[in-house]
Amino acid sequence: MPSTSPEGEVAPRDGALPEAAVREAATRPFGFYLHVPYCASRCGYCDFNTYTAKELGGGASQASYADTAIGEVRMARRVLHNLEQPVDTVFFGGGTPTLLPAKDLGKMLAAVRDEFGLAPNAEVTTEANPESVDPAYLEGLLEAGFTRVSFGMQSASSHVLKVLDRQHTPGRALDAVKEATAAGFEHVNLDLIYGTPGESLDDWRASLESALSAQPDHVSAYALIVEDGTQLARRVRRGELPMPDDDDLADKYVLADEMLSAQGLTWYEVSNWARTEDARCRHNELYWRGDTWWGIGPGAHSHAGGVRWWNVKHPSAYADRLEAGDSPAYARETLDAETRRIERVLLEIRLSAGLPLDVLDDEGRAAAERMADLVTREGDRLVLTLKGRLLADAVVRDLLP
Repeated sequence: MPSTSPEGEVAPRDGALPEAAVREAATRPFGFYLHVPYCASRCGYCDFNTYTAKELGGGASQASYADTAIGEVRMARRVLHNLEQPVDTVFFGGGTPTLLPAKDLGKMLAAVRDEFGLAPNAEVTTEANPESVDPAYLEGLLEAGFTRVSFGMQSASSHVLKVLDRQHTPGRALDAVKEATAAGFEHVNLDLIYGTPGESLDDWRASLESALSAQPDHVSAYALIVEDGTQLARRVRRGELPMPDDDDLADKYVLADEMLSAQGLTWYEVSNWARTEDARCRHNELYWRGDTWWGIGPGAHSHAGGVRWWNVKHPSAYADRLEAGDSPAYARETLDAETRRIERVLLEIRLSAGLPLDVLDDEGRAAAERMADLVTREGDRLVLTLKGRLLADAVVRDLLP
């Protein structure tokens, strides 16, 4: 969730959506994203809409945040008054959701359940900093109805974590995975980042080996992106650190795919590997397929039936709007058919399930025929090869001439 908000149409004060958007939303899988915008400290590479206590200056209390967010859940029920299907996925992200007490996360989840209902096999995930949980906290999450936890490990190397301004010790993430498994979580993810300045190929190999030793059933591995406005970007601009090297990133991606695949984790999205189909992050799949989701919290983005909107960024402004009975939406946009088609190409080509050929126009299909080393045709779908995954952005540019 980037820290800057795009411009768009003025969002209505009551949050109302066009009836056509609500009708379409009722035909698609439905999820909730609940943003918790607090962090104990700011990581140097992070561009998300998050705040430390110092940055908030004592405002926008964490203690009252759960009740504030529940106000938006109830507003969503009023807006989606005709939506009858239960919620398929709920994802708590941040920030660090686990800075709040487990009972607060459980209270927010209960509000979604009470207002909309949860599907019998609903996936309920929270992100967590490894240092922010202990066995009792994890047991509290499980009792509240959480089914999945995602730990931000990033690296097993102390010097890499230092460059990223991560506060946890290298081994803590592995202990957290074991504690989550012991508590009864069936699905546990580890997030990794590769390409940090100063990270060698051996450093990255050691991080993968360390992550695999904990036996998570899901691993996400993301190339480091130097985002404008971050401390990392300022250090790169001053010449203190080099920009990530494309060839180095490619070598590390290939190594990740080899090592994860060898241990029984299969890629299902360019940056994500799962041990079984049940272990996939269904909430993220909902994003990649353009389904329906309501984003709760400051700066959160939502989508329903081709209408996309985003909330005001600051926690105080967010709370003030809800207290006044208004929608926290800052602006919105209505996507036309061509924009939605382009977004399908951008996102669905990243999936191992592939992109349906009928989403492409004639020029796009002709381009696909010229990319035999980058895409393969599996029935009526295009699927990226390993080389294609390395060059996914280039593939998209060619498919959208």
